[in-house]
Amino acid sequence: MFPRGIALALIAVGLCAPAPARAQQTGREKEQILWQKLEANVQEVDRHLDGVIGVAILDLATGQKYLLHADEVMPTASSIKIAILAELYRQAQQGKVKLTDFYTLEQADLVGGSGISSVLTPGMTRLTLGDVAGLMISVSDNSATNVIIDRLGMENVNALVDSLGLTHTRLRRKMMDLKAAAEGRENVATPREMMLLLENLYRGKVLNQQMTENFFHLLSVHKESYIPRNLPEDLKVANKPGELEGVRNDCGIVFAGKRPYVISVMTTYLKRERDGGDAITKISDAAYQMFDRLGRSSELGRVISAHDTGNP
Repeated sequence: MFPRGIALALIAVGLCAPAPARAQQTGREKEQILWQKLEANVQEVDRHLDGVIGVAILDLATGQKYLLHADEVMPTASSIKIAILAELYRQAQQGKVKLTDFYTLEQADLVGGSGISSVLTPGMTRLTLGDVAGLMISVSDNSATNVIIDRLGMENVNALVDSLGLTHTRLRRKMMDLKAAAEGRENVATPREMMLLLENLYRGKVLNQQMTENFFHLLSVHKESYIPRNLPEDLKVANKPGELEGVRNDCGIVFAGKRPYVISVMTTYLKRERDGGDAITKISDAAYQMFDRLGRSSELGRVISAHDTGNP
């Protein structure tokens, strides 16, 4: 037995010691309950959707993720333009192209889904390559996208995703190439690989810091899409939706304060396309509610707002 003086000293040290790891573990356990509720919300959406849905959500602060049918290969529609934009900025960083280079729009460039390009004057309209990329992302202009693909080389876009280990993500055809699509040459990816592509871009594994900032600045330009539909208007969301018959997708990063996250939701075999879009929005809303709360809370769940009076 310890002498009485030493025993009292040990007791005093114990009283002054930091809280046991159990308290921290309890905080993490509470956070896991929120993840379980998010999972339940996503599964509820899945049960009610007449179609196939794949979901990949990644907490960029902790690395925790939620996956549902995340390795199913699905048509990307215009969400593949995230990879095309990444390769454009990579080649610009390497000096292979210049975003300030001019391009003159030609009649042969125009395809279905051209958007703004269809009202521009062929042979006379000069745009910088950066402007063309802006049309590709902001209004999903397919003619602009094909101009970018021709400038970069389809094989180089695929080489980029290959270098990141994304073996199921493939750019196989230009936009509105219905013959190629009918032959089975569809642009494809999985929800997990779209999530990983965005994570690699966010963590600076593809582009340098300045190019990464430029990339996400362009990707976050306002556009009609499903992820941000019900989220706060001033919230930065860098995303690219995609639509085809029977297909609705949206993939992006939501910069939610201290808890930014990647969300990739892809749907196919839809009986009603509108239901696919609504499903993406419901999952996006549920994810934001969780990450926003986690970002503003202590590990025990206490939120201190600017207007908090401090009253018990």
